[in-house]
Amino acid sequence: MIGVSAVLMTIALAASTVSAARVTPLVHVIRIDGVIGPGMARYVRRALDETIRDRAEALVIEIDTPGGLMTSMDDITKAELNAPVATVAYVSPTGARAASAGVFVLYAANIAAMAPTTHLGAAHPVGVSSVGADKTMMTKITNDAAAEIRAIALRRGRNAAWAEQAVRQSVSITDTQAHRLHVVDLIAGTERELLAQIDGRRVVTVAGTHRLATRDAALAPIAMDASERFLQLLSDPNIGFVLMTIAIYGIIFELSNPGSVFPGVLGVLALILALASFAAIEVNVAGLLLIGFAIVLFIADIKVPSHGILTAGGIASFVIGSLLLTQNQAPFLRISLSLILITAALTAAFFLFAVGAGIRAQARAVRTGPQTLLGALGVARGELAPEGPVFVQGELWRARTSEEAIPAGRPIRVVGVRGLLLDVREAGQTRTEDLAKERTR
Repeated sequence: MIGVSAVLMTIALAASTVSAARVTPLVHVIRIDGVIGPGMARYVRRALDETIRDRAEALVIEIDTPGGLMTSMDDITKAELNAPVATVAYVSPTGARAASAGVFVLYAANIAAMAPTTHLGAAHPVGVSSVGADKTMMTKITNDAAAEIRAIALRRGRNAAWAEQAVRQSVSITDTQAHRLHVVDLIAGTERELLAQIDGRRVVTVAGTHRLATRDAALAPIAMDASERFLQLLSDPNIGFVLMTIAIYGIIFELSNPGSVFPGVLGVLALILALASFAAIEVNVAGLLLIGFAIVLFIADIKVPSHGILTAGGIASFVIGSLLLTQNQAPFLRISLSLILITAALTAAFFLFAVGAGIRAQARAVRTGPQTLLGALGVARGELAPEGPVFVQGELWRARTSEEAIPAGRPIRVVGVRGLLLDVREAGQTRTEDLAKERTR
């Protein structure tokens, strides 16, 4: 009887342990920190997949971003709207913001929250020039973005009118204003406070209605993997610009020193990565062409003695192209002006040094080769009638004279070089000092 009781108690204890393990909810947490680009979009999609796989209660997306690329933003909002698990957008920590694309990400979540002293807004699309015929395109993009965020707001039951103002008029609001205007659902100071406030709320996903149980949930952060960090790094236009500069120098060094291999390989690899970076941030094609033209001018200056004119044109083309490259993007997606000027200055200094060295080399007297023998003094080591041995510049040479025979020991001067045969003539007795110097070599 006692044995049966012990078995039953053991089974009950095991059942209670399993039950306790099952009722302990899990909440995954990720962080959108910085520009929203392809790497960030891939990160959010992977986190949603892991949340579904682990059967977690929700995915909390902490946001602190100035915005980002519209294509990457669309990828994230589509993933949120079509997720079978609850998504919670949380602007944090204190002082953080959800600007531009961040507003769309927040609106697309099932639950939107903000930490105290945070703000969001300024969601007007940027990326198309506002001059000339592009005004029509800008209007189309703005209308499309306004319609998109209005549809998302209606889907999530949030303030659609303010969302449209954020897109059309770039308005921004604080956390308290957002809560009062029903832009966000709540204000929470910490993650734990957030989980306590959303506990028991019903959310509607593509899988149906779900009641959240998050009060005592275990928080499981998901970090970006190496590939996502690499893609995010390429989304920085300054990184793309640095890669382009490395490509320029690598290609130039390879062309100026054929067969070096390493500079060429490095240059081509950097060029491919730079183009990938520029493709991600949708750069101005005219700027890219001007930078390409600058590379052509730099290479031409190596092959053609232009005394720096081609280099000057290349520097001008490089600076203008760099400025145009990201001029239509938001400020946080533009290449740093300081970086452009420093790179241009270093490039100019390099080519001025290289061109100056070339000019100095051309002006310098020849010190090697057959030309150095012309006019040199020597001594006949045997009779030249018309050929014989001579001693010139510390070496014995075979020489020939077109004049009268030159006795051994007489001074000679080189007047021509034909391979290993020197054309000489007698130097005369007026160059005794030079002859003495030549004999002492």
